[in-house]
Amino acid sequence: MSKETERKGWMGLLARTPAEDVQTLLSDTGLSPDYAYLRAPEVGGVMVRGRAGATGGAFNLGEMTVTRCALQLGDGRVGHGYVQGRDKRHATQAALIDALMQGAEAALIRDRVLAPLAEAETTRRSARAARAAATKVDFFTLVRGED
Repeated sequence: MSKETERKGWMGLLARTPAEDVQTLLSDTGLSPDYAYLRAPEVGGVMVRGRAGATGGAFNLGEMTVTRCALQLGDGRVGHGYVQGRDKRHATQAALIDALMQGAEAALIRDRVLAPLAEAETTRRSARAARAAATKVDFFTLVRGED
């Protein structure tokens, strides 16, 4: 897996995870590096595009609120965070973890923050799939014998 693909993975995971979970796991690591904002957390909007049937022409579905943040650690590493909604703290945490993943702390962050978040996400998805499967209706046609 390339570095770029791996980074997309953890940034996506951080964006999808509830902020409380990220905060709890990050504080459990004991890491609290100094950082300065390159771009303080700010709220904005992005246009969400869709495709009919995943193959049709692209169309503007609507707007979504997003918060972004960019910060730099004391040693020069830069991290970025983008999250849905207006949670500035969540965007800062995502940017901080992104910066930490680019240095010596990467193994610690991967084991103590990202792995538990990925496991929790898998559990949430499985539970949602089970709830959806419980409502599945199988339709069938009976031959009526009129022919």
